[in-house]
Amino acid sequence: MTHTTPADGQELPELACYGLAGHSASPADLIGEVREAERLGIGSVFLSERFNVKDAAVLAGAAVAASTTIGVATAATNHNTRHPLVTATMATTLHRMSGGRYALGLGRGFDLLFDVMGLPRVTGAQMTDAVGIYRRLWHGEAFGHEGPAGSYPYLSQDSSFDEDVPVLMMAIGEKSLALAGRVADGVVLHTFLGDETLARSVRTVRESAAAAGRDPSAVRIWAVLAVVEESVPEELALRKLVGRLATYLQGYGEVLVRANGWDLADLQRFREDPLVQGYAGAFDAVGTTEQLTYLRDEVLPAEWLAASATGSAEACARRVLDQLDAGADSVVLHGATPGELAPVVEAWRAIRPRERFEGLPTNPGWAR
Repeated sequence: MTHTTPADGQELPELACYGLAGHSASPADLIGEVREAERLGIGSVFLSERFNVKDAAVLAGAAVAASTTIGVATAATNHNTRHPLVTATMATTLHRMSGGRYALGLGRGFDLLFDVMGLPRVTGAQMTDAVGIYRRLWHGEAFGHEGPAGSYPYLSQDSSFDEDVPVLMMAIGEKSLALAGRVADGVVLHTFLGDETLARSVRTVRESAAAAGRDPSAVRIWAVLAVVEESVPEELALRKLVGRLATYLQGYGEVLVRANGWDLADLQRFREDPLVQGYAGAFDAVGTTEQLTYLRDEVLPAEWLAASATGSAEACARRVLDQLDAGADSVVLHGATPGELAPVVEAWRAIRPRERFEGLPTNPGWAR
């Protein structure tokens, strides 16, 4: 299947940003961010989900309505928080509203969160099964289903449907990467991956796709790069870089550390630090400048923080190129608003190897 970029598509389909990156108390800000990203030529906007004021369906609908050419992806929601018919309907609605610019992104989520919510922990078998359900519904099937994703006596949307909605999967560990290569149309890697880890992750996805009889190049792989350009005020820069990494380490530090081959002893030192133990909240949301400076200077290894893009706009743009040279097809510029990314996007234009992106679709879930 070939998916081409429309003549009026985005200028830089290889780039994406996150809408409402991190914590937000004002979801309406997304509308302005999407319009600014589209104006800058950024190819796609990705939308994460948090159970406060960041509902994936609402945000994606707003992003689609506020734009005309930019790609939109939920990256990510979870299959177990909605009935499969509800999720499938969300996707087909956004697919048609956007004229084919939407991609459904799924992730494993957090086991402890699902435990307290009373939901089953997500497994690879469940995700594979859920994606199969969605695709059957999108292509007009009516059926009963019994499988890892649940028991459903009857599922049906519309017998006339023949919708190609791409599915993205978020992946970090070897098993998740291999699963994405077998099942997904696109893969979104994790923030703070070293270049060697990124290259290894790309190989895992491609090899898994080939082993499953798929065209490895047909799976679009997104690197996710934390970007903090030098014009960002220091307090905010600390929150976007140190606070974000520390928050990941609070939630699923061992997964990220093992993926990068970092020293688990450094993670243990982080966890046992008096500031971190019993910390009330996420560091990227409530960490003070003093606390984040302490973590940067005294606790977190410099190598861990270096898996990002910092400094001048030109230096950040070169780091984008590093991600592509490591094998990624596209790069999500994470943690910054479109306005903050403007200097980096301009610097990227100056070094952009445009021939590498000919025919790359704006929809973030499709490869060429």
